Amino acid sequence: MNADFHIHQLGHPLLRQSAEPVADVNDPAFQAQLDQLLSFVIDKGGMGIAAPQVGISRRFFILSSHANARYPYAPDVPPFVVINPEILAHADSVTKDWEGCLSLPGIRGLVPRYDWIDVRYLTRDGETVEIRYEGFLARVFQHELDHTEGRVFIDRVESTLELMMEQEWQTRVARQPD
Repeated sequence: MNADFHIHQLGHPLLRQSAEPVADVNDPAFQAQLDQLLSFVIDKGGMGIAAPQVGISRRFFILSSHANARYPYAPDVPPFVVINPEILAHADSVTKDWEGCLSLPGIRGLVPRYDWIDVRYLTRDGETVEIRYEGFLARVFQHELDHTEGRVFIDRVESTLELMMEQEWQTRVARQPD
């Protein structure tokens, strides 16, 4: 597998399956997959990608954040690896915001997500991290975690009226002043 991954689209059965935990983070083949997926995210300038989106049914993803036209408020966080993630606690409050996904190109949805989450995961070196993410990073983490659990963002939208094609979103939402 090279860094030019094929992104599975909505309808592919792998996107609807719960992924298997990573058993050995030190496995050389697994480490090579991590390198390739990191390169892919860096090359594409994405906010993240989960293993199931590229045909790997394992519980890991790459998370990244940077301001861009869609998310001008996103913090600057270089790509990092999240393995076997779990949410330990979360806010009672949720905030709706617009999301998109490489596996659902051209579709945007107004998705409710917890305002903060306390999480545990492994790094690529096998170290355990327990941390609280808030705001945008909490949203991206929850989005990618959903992929490892067989869910996509449209499953979380509360009404079909909160779904929009990208072009319509650009016209009606993205160009509105705050």
